[in-house]
Amino acid sequence: MEDLKFCPKCGRETLIWDGEKKWSCRDCNYILFHNVAGAVAVVIKHENEILFTRRNQEPKKGKLDLAGGFVDPKESAEETCVRELFEEMKIKVDLSKLKYLASLPNTYEYKNILYNTLDLFYEYEVPEKFAIELEISEISETVWLQKNDIQLEEIAFESQQKFFTEYIKS
Repeated sequence: MEDLKFCPKCGRETLIWDGEKKWSCRDCNYILFHNVAGAVAVVIKHENEILFTRRNQEPKKGKLDLAGGFVDPKESAEETCVRELFEEMKIKVDLSKLKYLASLPNTYEYKNILYNTLDLFYEYEVPEKFAIELEISEISETVWLQKNDIQLEEIAFESQQKFFTEYIKS
């Protein structure tokens, strides 16, 4: 966060990071907030199996992940689920069948900036396993795992590890 030093208002190298959520310019008093970003994660479920993706980029390249991503401006979380599943795996989702499950705080580092996120978890049940067309720049493979075979340490993000700790019990 300390990489951002120049004030977007006055242009001087006077931005100070408060260590939590904002930068302040000591010259012109401009304040730049670094608000929480909304993100979705979709548990695609067939009977007792969950579809995981394997990350093909940093952060956490090679780790298991749920399909999903960041909410775009003017987009609902459910619309994000539909968009992300199509972009990542060409899956067409019936929005009415998405089931909200939980939310958890998380962090996501991108290009030396640590973003605080609020991860919204949804479940999408499918009647059968299906062929997947991957967006290879983001995902190296998909893996169906039995609910009881999920190894938490193989999951990329802390929020998903916490989520599955409870989900596996249910």
